[in-house]
Amino acid sequence: MELGGWSGDPEDKPVSLDRPVKVIAVTGGKGGIGKTNLAANLAVALAKGGRKTLLVDADLGLANVDVLLNLQPRYNLGHVLRGERQLAEVLTPGPAGLQVVPSASGNRLMSQLGTAENAGLIRAFSDLTQNLDVMVIDTAAGVGESVGQLCAASRHVLVMVCDDPASITDAYATMKVLNREHGLEHFLVVANRVDTVQQGREVFHRLQRVADRFLSVRLELVSVVPQDSQLEKAVRQQRPVIEAFPRSRAATAIAKLAKKMDALSLPQHPRGDLEFFVERLVRHSANRADAV
Repeated sequence: MELGGWSGDPEDKPVSLDRPVKVIAVTGGKGGIGKTNLAANLAVALAKGGRKTLLVDADLGLANVDVLLNLQPRYNLGHVLRGERQLAEVLTPGPAGLQVVPSASGNRLMSQLGTAENAGLIRAFSDLTQNLDVMVIDTAAGVGESVGQLCAASRHVLVMVCDDPASITDAYATMKVLNREHGLEHFLVVANRVDTVQQGREVFHRLQRVADRFLSVRLELVSVVPQDSQLEKAVRQQRPVIEAFPRSRAATAIAKLAKKMDALSLPQHPRGDLEFFVERLVRHSANRADAV
């Protein structure tokens, strides 16, 4: 069953015990572009719309989803890696019924995972038995091995970009690596922290021109999120702007993005659902280990 036709009413959501899970990775290359904020608010917006949503903090080593949402997790992915806890025990309740998988901030082990550790981490997701609709992944900054694997196994990849030459360069570099090393050809672009919709479109077109010239990829502008003092205020309050200031410009844009992402149907083949996500990443890590 596909996930289209969302009305925003939890009672309106179709019930199925075996529907596929839509996996969305949020990336962007450069740090400090609002990636985690968007991932968290997108996940909350989907949860508020009645989707059973899991937010995974995959910024291994510099995790801050728990800080952003004012959570006090008892366990994190570090405990899973050390074999002390199952992934299901790490799940932390978040706003609007959201479930969060927190990572470990400032943990050198988490930021320097090898092939075997990456495989073990991803395999842990197969232990999840919850009936999920969507999994949103906040990837780390840069284009490291974990980022590539996570994006390659996701159904949709959201690439964040700001009106900053360094941000545009890093977004292009991220797509280049994902295209040439992982075969990704379609990217959904979010222009963030812009003053107007027109400015966001111009940022997108600059990125698109470079990509069209050097890569065989398809870019699609799916959201323009404005610079918004209400969002900054929500960050200081450690609350998602989608809840703290639901009528703000940023919250309105993110709510529209959530509806758009929800309406994107899953393909007939399994790419992008949870089963494929786990299988693809484990197989990728095993292949790398064999090569080494």
